[in-house]
Amino acid sequence: MFRSKALGLGVVLAFVGALIFLGATTASAATPRVTTIEGFKAPGTPKKYNKVRVVKYGAADRKKVLVLNPGTSAGGTFFGPFANALTKKLKGWQVWAIERRENLLEDHSYLEKYVNGEISNQEVFDYYLGWITDPSISPHFTPKTTAETEFAKRWGMNVAVHDTRKVVRAAKKGGRTVVMGGHSLGGSITTAYATWDFNGKAGAKGLSGLVFIDGAGANSSTTRPLPTAEEAQSNVDDLNDPAASPFITLVPPFPWAAGVFNATGSTAAVLEPDEPSIFASWPLAPADLKPPVPATNAGQYGFAVDSDTSPANLALVQSHIGKLAAAGDPRGWHDGELGSVRRAASVFSEYVGMKNQKVGEDGTSWYHPAKLSIDSGAINNGVDNPAQAVYGDHATMGHSVKLPMYSFDTSLGGGRVADATRQLAAQSKVPKRWIKTVKRTKTYSHIDPLSAAPSKNAFLKTVVPFLRKKIK
Repeated sequence: MFRSKALGLGVVLAFVGALIFLGATTASAATPRVTTIEGFKAPGTPKKYNKVRVVKYGAADRKKVLVLNPGTSAGGTFFGPFANALTKKLKGWQVWAIERRENLLEDHSYLEKYVNGEISNQEVFDYYLGWITDPSISPHFTPKTTAETEFAKRWGMNVAVHDTRKVVRAAKKGGRTVVMGGHSLGGSITTAYATWDFNGKAGAKGLSGLVFIDGAGANSSTTRPLPTAEEAQSNVDDLNDPAASPFITLVPPFPWAAGVFNATGSTAAVLEPDEPSIFASWPLAPADLKPPVPATNAGQYGFAVDSDTSPANLALVQSHIGKLAAAGDPRGWHDGELGSVRRAASVFSEYVGMKNQKVGEDGTSWYHPAKLSIDSGAINNGVDNPAQAVYGDHATMGHSVKLPMYSFDTSLGGGRVADATRQLAAQSKVPKRWIKTVKRTKTYSHIDPLSAAPSKNAFLKTVVPFLRKKIK
């Protein structure tokens, strides 16, 4: 239902700058497992990229699985704090977080070395970012070019849904029960999957419930009107321009920049959270994200993403996590409200809980396919429309989703996720007693459902009884 829009350079630098060398969390006691599944054979895609990875939380012998789809520019460990909390409360459940194929394009080599204590913070920064302003730095990160990734212009909803189908089939082995959910754009993918026409059967037929976390797959005349066939064709034509990047590009001409800034910054703070922030010395750091006094990495991060001090244009990364400490040099962060600065940042960081596994996992996606976000605008709660035909999508069985459904709205959802959920349920004549909608539009920001402390997390506290009571 929601996706990032192209932003001005200043806004994007604000976002990425906020995530440079910032705080995160320590590893969970329960180490997740990462597996790779053969994915959909997308036309024109090299074999090595026709794969999808899954980050699994909870004991492997549990018979119920919540499969989660991350949103725009998010990766598999994005759900880590929530997944660890859920699997502790629901002993019979696992969480399988999808790491979409675009994450295979990333270079985590120096992040892994840093997590394993082999190189310094400065070396990581220089490898991924420093070379941009200092060409003498070598070796350094080599981004994927448009020419190298032309095939990714076809990585739209059709590819994501069929990759997800591979995950669902793996999850169902051994007679396991599968519920699907998603955050933000991941909610649109969830709707698309449930309403997809798989040779005359809706994807919902293999599921036992749906969970929408501040995102869903319905259009609204006020938020995102359904594109006409002509508008859809124009979108496709623009994407297929030889000069166009296959990926959303928030910092032209670098489609990878937001993810790299995010991953390197939050990972540095996982390992050195109390060190003075070097953000202020970064030449591209926007002034409005710098605390009024020198700050630690945690203080810098909290100031940049807390809902009280973060700029309005950073709504996609905001949490309610406290305030800048009253004293200290450098100034730290005082945790409060719904969670902690370290827990909130852990949503995005290289996951130190998988130390020495050499899997290259973080909570971001450096290369987000533009086609996937374009296609999401035509899902329309599974009701057929001309734009889907142009895009080559088949989310047309929106009247065949007779499943229990749960939704959670934050200030970004604004109640629209609940509306979309009830609309989808009504189309399929789902009994009202099967539906649970929760709204925290005045007290929760977009990341809070995933990062809030378990003792305060309204999402965790309401989705747990929904799964326990409604999913058989």
